[in-house]
Amino acid sequence: QVQVVESGGGLVQPGGSLRLSCAASGDDFSTLTMTWYRQPPEKEREFVASISIGGATMTYADSVKGRFTISRDNAKNEAYLQMNNLKPEDTAVYFCKARDIDYNNEYWGQGTQVTVSS
Repeated sequence: QVQVVESGGGLVQPGGSLRLSCAASGDDFSTLTMTWYRQPPEKEREFVASISIGGATMTYADSVKGRFTISRDNAKNEAYLQMNNLKPEDTAVYFCKARDIDYNNEYWGQGTQVTVSS
């Protein structure tokens, strides 16, 4: 069983930055693909960004390209989402998902709130 814990959310003004962290434990982190999703108020959960097990391949939603950067540190068992030039429409609960490449099991964190407001 993999435990996933997000952190780093908070309140930020438009144009500001935040860095979210996602810690995964209970499995070999280097066999987990990591993905960030978000759920804006009263909307469906949506894909934000993903990163491959070795960190060579990153994929982004069009809405965040050029502003957000996903990364990982396999030595620390953590993934990150650097969010720059934040906009009010980025306000959401951000979730991290780990997926093991061996059995395709998925593990979700509890989410962290990001609010972009002046």
